[in-house]
Amino acid sequence: MANPAPKPSLLNRFRLSWNHFKSKLLLKYAFSYILIFLIPLTGVTIFVYENAVKGLRVEIEQSNVNQLNQVKSTIDTRMKELQELAGRIAYDRHLTPYMVRHPYYSLEAIQTLANYKASSNIAEDLLLYFHGDSNIYSYRGLADLHVTFDSFYQFERWTSEELRRDLNETRQPLVRPAENVTVNSRMDPMLVMLVPIKPNDPFPYGTVLYLMKESNLTGVMDSILSDFSGSSYIFGPSGEVLTANNHGVSLPRDELKNLSALEPGIHNLELDGEPYSVVSVQSEENGWTYVTTMPSFQFFSRVAHVQTLILIVFCITVITGIAAALLLAKRQYHPIRDLMEFAKLRGSGNDAPKLRNEWEWIRQTLHDYSARIDLQEPFVRNQCMLLLLKHGKPDDPEIEQMILSAGFKHPQGKGLYFSAILSWDETVPGDKSWQERHLLQEILSNVCLPGPDAQIFGVEFSVKDQFALIISLPDDTDIPVQSRMEQVIEAILEVIRKYSQLSLSIGVGMAYRDLALLNQSFIEAAAALEHRMIRRSGQVSYFEQLVELVPSAAQSFWIPRKSMLKLEQSLKQGNESVAAQMIADTIDKIKDEPLQVHLLRCICFDLLNAFLRTASEFGMHEVFANMPELTSFETLEELENRLLSLASAICAQVEQNTETSEPSLMDDILAYVDKQFADYTLSLEHVALKFAISTSYLSRSFKDKTGSNFSQYIWQRRMDEVIRLLQSTSAPLKEIIEQVGYLDAPNFIRKFKKETGLTPGQYRKEHALKGAAAKRPVKLADLPPFQKS
Repeated sequence: MANPAPKPSLLNRFRLSWNHFKSKLLLKYAFSYILIFLIPLTGVTIFVYENAVKGLRVEIEQSNVNQLNQVKSTIDTRMKELQELAGRIAYDRHLTPYMVRHPYYSLEAIQTLANYKASSNIAEDLLLYFHGDSNIYSYRGLADLHVTFDSFYQFERWTSEELRRDLNETRQPLVRPAENVTVNSRMDPMLVMLVPIKPNDPFPYGTVLYLMKESNLTGVMDSILSDFSGSSYIFGPSGEVLTANNHGVSLPRDELKNLSALEPGIHNLELDGEPYSVVSVQSEENGWTYVTTMPSFQFFSRVAHVQTLILIVFCITVITGIAAALLLAKRQYHPIRDLMEFAKLRGSGNDAPKLRNEWEWIRQTLHDYSARIDLQEPFVRNQCMLLLLKHGKPDDPEIEQMILSAGFKHPQGKGLYFSAILSWDETVPGDKSWQERHLLQEILSNVCLPGPDAQIFGVEFSVKDQFALIISLPDDTDIPVQSRMEQVIEAILEVIRKYSQLSLSIGVGMAYRDLALLNQSFIEAAAALEHRMIRRSGQVSYFEQLVELVPSAAQSFWIPRKSMLKLEQSLKQGNESVAAQMIADTIDKIKDEPLQVHLLRCICFDLLNAFLRTASEFGMHEVFANMPELTSFETLEELENRLLSLASAICAQVEQNTETSEPSLMDDILAYVDKQFADYTLSLEHVALKFAISTSYLSRSFKDKTGSNFSQYIWQRRMDEVIRLLQSTSAPLKEIIEQVGYLDAPNFIRKFKKETGLTPGQYRKEHALKGAAAKRPVKLADLPPFQKS
């Protein structure tokens, strides 16, 4: 028994591998590939790194500045609201010293003070004090000054003497820093705001005192700086800390003084021995400074992650690229080495000098064998067809000549070319199936169909049970291309039915006038063949007709916007019957649509989100505690039951939130609307936000006050102003319409004509004629005969 050949050792394997790299050509290949990918990769990496890191850093910094500016804007608005509230108190006839102290009118004054307190959502308490008085007034009634601040409100640092002095001597709005205040044996940090009345009067006669929980201000900061993990501070105009919200380590007092003196912007400071990123903005309204501090490593942690990620990706890419370059160089060199070995085996050793490089060996080998190799026509034709189907027509004169000689291309380029793929759907037991296929392949390998004047070439390719056809047509008729293609395919089917009973499908690509695009038609034919299962005809699938099978985006279903708006509005108005009907109609409409499961759940959650959004607007936070039960529905019936229950709860809450009428507030609102009616941004929501009331209450009270709803009132005011300007000025119509806050001029003209019967231009012309007739002097010729003397 012969001994098996010994396996090569690890050292021998290494020597064999090293011998592959002894060639200068191989090393040149490897070095070239490494440079080809390494130079662009380095440049792209540097570019991406610079832009990503700088962009992310700027984005993080700007995001913090924007958030802090939003905090500043929100708190400034709240403070401004308190000052405006004090202004209204100062001019309220119910809250004069006489009315407050009068035995009969004092109850009405206290009620008015309670109304003002209710209109502020940030003030915990509102107190009114008149200079020199021993009493102080609140919505609870009057109380002795000492009793109020010695028993009811006990400040940690604000003494009674200082309090009395500040109440009597304050001439400008003053905010005291937050300090602990004991209220009914409960201690809360609070801020105090003192506003003299009348505001901006050098000799005020009283002071409005607001008590605000520190948590109200820090809560605003937390809600806006939601993902912020550092500390935030509000400094007064003198640099004192009004309130602080420490999420990390609190800073020493001397460091806080430095923070209060910072210019607005982003700063990198060392605080308490640690590097910090500090963002500072300053309010123009009250001189307050808003500051956030965060350790720098936390502030730019995302930047560090991006830097590390880019470096890791770059290193991995370089290592992988070098390995790929070496492997690719070796694979590229492998056929060259094989040709060299073949030339050495075929040729004599004396004919191959050792100093000749590999390319010279290849060139010599091709030259030696070109005279002895006979071209085999069928093989060449088959290779040309595969080349056309897979890669299109290459720009090579020799292959161009082969294509012309094989009869693929029409002379002068006036031809249509497309591809079709035959796929056998079933097989017949035994050899009959194979024999019939083989016969069809021989017939269709090169056939001319005289009817449609088509030349057909067939070729086998790698996919099992499929056969490709290249079809060539002359482009010299006016018949539509699709019709001619269908004629050709029908003729091919007739040939197939004549010689075979096998069931097959045909995928047909699009026709091109350039033979180089035949590979595109082949891909299209394959795509059409893949869609044959959804074709009702079952045999032939044309790629050009696939678009008819794809549903358009306009046919996709979603709950109509009108239905959602009507549903939300019925909830906001507390109309349970309409809400229930809308829920039932919407669920029925969803049931009627053939939706996929994932789209159905998205639509259901969109519907549920409308209810949750409305509940949140009315402060029904208990609804969100029941979120798991609300979202655990499995059928549309379960969802409908949950929505009906939720609608009933929301409507009940709306009834509870019915607010009482406030005539003085409505007077202020009406005055504001009369002043701002020409502002195109004016809306019901805008006014409700400015006066801190709900839109539903404003809409109801406004109609009670004026007799018309908000939009009708604004429209009438704008109409009156347009009529006045048309009569008194010669300004262009478009300018007048824009001046009253209406940007859609054509729509305004239509509504104007509907109300007056005339367009604005006709109205101006008619008014001008009437005015001219009224001013025109009477001529003698116009008088009757008996008056001409």
